[in-house]
Amino acid sequence: MDLKVEQKPKSNNKTHQMTMIQAINDGLKTMLELDDTTILLGEDIGKNGGVFRATEGLQEIFGEERVVDTPLSESGIVGTSVGLAVNGFKPVVEMQFMGFIYPAYDQIMTHVSRLRMKTMGHYSAPMVIRAPYGAGIRAPEIHSDSAEALFTHMPGMKVICPATPYDAKGLLIEAIEDPDPVIFMEPMRSYRAQREEVPEGKYTVEIGKGATLQEGMDVTVIAWGAMVPVALKAAKQAEQKNINCEVLDLRTLYPLDRDLIAESVQKTGRAVIVHEAHGTGGLGNDLLSVINDTSFLYLRAPIERVTGFDVPVPFFALEEHYLPTAKRVLSSIEKAVHF
Repeated sequence: MDLKVEQKPKSNNKTHQMTMIQAINDGLKTMLELDDTTILLGEDIGKNGGVFRATEGLQEIFGEERVVDTPLSESGIVGTSVGLAVNGFKPVVEMQFMGFIYPAYDQIMTHVSRLRMKTMGHYSAPMVIRAPYGAGIRAPEIHSDSAEALFTHMPGMKVICPATPYDAKGLLIEAIEDPDPVIFMEPMRSYRAQREEVPEGKYTVEIGKGATLQEGMDVTVIAWGAMVPVALKAAKQAEQKNINCEVLDLRTLYPLDRDLIAESVQKTGRAVIVHEAHGTGGLGNDLLSVINDTSFLYLRAPIERVTGFDVPVPFFALEEHYLPTAKRVLSSIEKAVHF
């Protein structure tokens, strides 16, 4: 099976082996150093360095006015950040967990996503809302949600979900510099799951562009975030059954890389969509529509979806049963290929 490693931008910067959480910390540090308007806000992000230590050491370097410990009020944090954004700052907000973002939903929907439209372009909200998401770390209730579909349904918002340390830093820097608001989803299961070479200093990964992680001819497997390693594992297992999978990492969930999806599905004629959010109303339905709109006449089998179940993310004993597994993905791959 041919493997396609995406060509990363050439850089004269030195590289270091980093986990995703280290890469995010380094990306924040880079922007704090380069741009005086960048400011971090969140609960316990200063002295404690955040619940996952994503901001560890940054308050010591940049001070309490650039790395701000806020009250426990998600709505207040986001609302304050809107005011900062329209007055020339680039706030980067941390939600401790994506499941804690719901109190701020009104601010995001009513103000953050609509500001450019309702001021007829006079103002925008250049801010980033970081949201650790997903199951698989044995967290308590409301700590493991995967609610990306809430925000891809908001015109005016961009939604990003990296799967690797390199992409996490590059996309985060790109998001901070973007003139529009961005939801930056961080897969908690991937924070310390792998290391890879990450350049020092500033580099960016383009928003709205996915990546082909593995080339294949039989079926396209589409995933993002924590499901990318699951998709790759299933593709490896499929190889033992003489099934050649193409694996896509979307990286950006809105706007979608429609061209990448269409090109791959038109080549393979089959598609398996993998995400850990609930099946009903999940982003997989939008991907299915993209494939139908662009590639219906190329399909040789119905599109398969492998998702979380339509229940709240369960507690420890059942958490692994809720999540899509390589076994479930492989079953859908075989179903599509042998249709």
